[in-house]
Amino acid sequence: MRCPFCNSSKIKVVDKRESGEDAIRRRRECESCKKRWTTYEKIELLPIVVVKRDGRLESFDRNKIRSGIMRAVEKRPVSPDKVNDILNDVENEIRSRGKSEIKSREIGELVMNKLKNVDEVAYIRFASVYRQFKAVEDFEKELKELKKK
Repeated sequence: MRCPFCNSSKIKVVDKRESGEDAIRRRRECESCKKRWTTYEKIELLPIVVVKRDGRLESFDRNKIRSGIMRAVEKRPVSPDKVNDILNDVENEIRSRGKSEIKSREIGELVMNKLKNVDEVAYIRFASVYRQFKAVEDFEKELKELKKK
């Protein structure tokens, strides 16, 4: 890094603190001209591409997953903090795989596994949309599987 005022490379960090959830604020000083300025350091995550069922590619969007989870937990005793925990767990698991692409089916399975441990009704609701249940038998089959575990 170079001083934005005199272009010197003799710079020191005077103060460092967190700024928001995902940034670090650093107060810097040039040892040559003694001027100070602030920089912000933020982690740049690789973009995740979602491969849809029909083969289309789409950018990963936390809000789409959040809205699906919110519909599933509607009028259920699941706190917004728990929804955020599920969302963070799913995204962390996706990122920990170290791949830039993931199939939408895999994301759906991750969400269902998390919901199953939080609220079984929300799990069934999510599964019914995700797995495109067409008849009552589909619900019955899923409920039987849920009871086995």
